[in-house]
Amino acid sequence: MKNDVQTKTDVQMTEQEVSEKFNRGRKVIDFVGSKKIFFGVSLGIMLIGIICNFIFGTTLDIQFSGGATLTFSYTSDEEHPIDQNALYDFIQEKTTDKITTSFSEDLMGNTGKNVSVQFSGNDSIETDIQKNLEKDLQAQYPDNNFITLEANSVDASMGFSFLLKCLAAVALASILMVLYVTIRFKKIGGLSAGVMALVALFHDVAMIYFLYVIFQMSIDSNFIAVVLMILGYSLNDTIVIYDRVREERKLMGRRTDVGTVFNVSATKTLKRTIMTSVTTLTAIMTVYVLATIFNISSVKGFALPMMIGVVSGCYSSICIAGPLWVMWQNHKAKKKAAK
Repeated sequence: MKNDVQTKTDVQMTEQEVSEKFNRGRKVIDFVGSKKIFFGVSLGIMLIGIICNFIFGTTLDIQFSGGATLTFSYTSDEEHPIDQNALYDFIQEKTTDKITTSFSEDLMGNTGKNVSVQFSGNDSIETDIQKNLEKDLQAQYPDNNFITLEANSVDASMGFSFLLKCLAAVALASILMVLYVTIRFKKIGGLSAGVMALVALFHDVAMIYFLYVIFQMSIDSNFIAVVLMILGYSLNDTIVIYDRVREERKLMGRRTDVGTVFNVSATKTLKRTIMTSVTTLTAIMTVYVLATIFNISSVKGFALPMMIGVVSGCYSSICIAGPLWVMWQNHKAKKKAAK
């Protein structure tokens, strides 16, 4: 009787047999069969991102490019309101450098607000410029209590060095993750599993990068933090699926088509993956909404790409890494059969 069961699991089975035997009769989703659709969606988004990159370009924050930042506090109420666009135009008129501004609420008071003015370049803020800008703002808006809170400057060479260190951290994290996957999943082709997990991670990084390009957000330390977090989140999803593939391959036998094994495994883990992603998205979305209400730009700059990264990480683990792993395994099997 045991030999009969073993023989049955070692031969090719129909989709219905697989569903009844290994997925409790529930329909098995054909992720591998839909790989062209998944790849097309990802390539289409990347193409849009590349086009936007040519149109808008990439903006580096002064943390990486060098420059200076002045932060002012001020009050704005119904009696003495300040239009943010008008304030930007006024500050821009007072300097020959290209500036960017970010506004936030002062959570310590109902009418208190902050504005950060960034000057790109390699020059520090001269004391005269700082004092003159503060005086100009006080003269233009005498009832809004403009006061300098902070003044910072970053040398361009130091900013570039910081960028290289951040990229090195991302590269090192990626390499260590691939090595971990390769060693842990030797029984299902460790190297192929590791390489395809890395491809999925690059996919997620690209999605986050193109988000910054499309929304014309400056690449800063938030970008590096989001990338590192999404690398871990996405890899965790991929590992869960690989782990299920390893278990299902034991049950279904090595002669069962790897595409079938992956489809069953991904179908079984789909509910868990979606629920985890939805829970994470809900928490991050709550943070983003609160940051929008209080106009906290630094938090919004972190939460928005995190939401996109969570969705991309969930998608790439199932729809990118898995089908690519199956393609690698099928190619290796054909080469072995040809010999």
